[in-house]
Amino acid sequence: MISPSLHSELAPTGKLRVGINYGNPVLATRDPASGELRGVAVDLARELGSRTGLPIELVGFESAGQMVEGLKAGAWDVAFLAVDPGRAGEIDFTAPYIEIEGTYLVPAGSPLRAIGDVDRDGVRIGVSAKSAYDLFLSRSVQRAELIRAPDPNAAFELLVAGKVDVVAGVRQPLVTNAGKLPGSRVFDGRFMAIGQALGTPKGRDVAAEYLREFIEDVKASGLVARAIEKAGIRGVSVAPSGKA
Repeated sequence: MISPSLHSELAPTGKLRVGINYGNPVLATRDPASGELRGVAVDLARELGSRTGLPIELVGFESAGQMVEGLKAGAWDVAFLAVDPGRAGEIDFTAPYIEIEGTYLVPAGSPLRAIGDVDRDGVRIGVSAKSAYDLFLSRSVQRAELIRAPDPNAAFELLVAGKVDVVAGVRQPLVTNAGKLPGSRVFDGRFMAIGQALGTPKGRDVAAEYLREFIEDVKASGLVARAIEKAGIRGVSVAPSGKA
């Protein structure tokens, strides 16, 4: 049984509302017919509900940017999203539970051959607004121009329409989208490693500490690895221990 203080911080409405970004298929997917959410983040959310004894409400978002906007509206109590310094003022994060790659997709005939070719004058990079890689590239890109779209699929459509020269994103969905655009290719390298973590709004210190311990335990116990295997995700690794 959890303490009253933890209960009030995790579930102030009586339910533990968990933000799930189904726009990133590494984390979760949404069945288009039933609306059911599945995936690694969903399995971990249900484990969290089981351990705390709290009823779970899954709150789905099409993109990480929309999830962060949902925080401002008070739509969730905890959420699975990438760690980023740009979000640290609003969210307390656990250590990452998985690590994924941020890379680029280019169309057929592109003169861009590798990660180092992209940050050049005149190059337009399509990104999903307020995603972890948008935040990272906003800090690191010096010469190329970032063109933002509402979600990852909309960013890919910018490439299809010729409105950008390259699209940034998570490797797995980029590979899937490359199959829809003949001659396109995903770079072998990466411009960033994206640590996916569990977060809660700032000011809920008791909840934040509990979530940190929860993430370390599900990594060490093999639960995260089993969830990855169950989801059939490739190219994803369990993050190392976040304990000092």
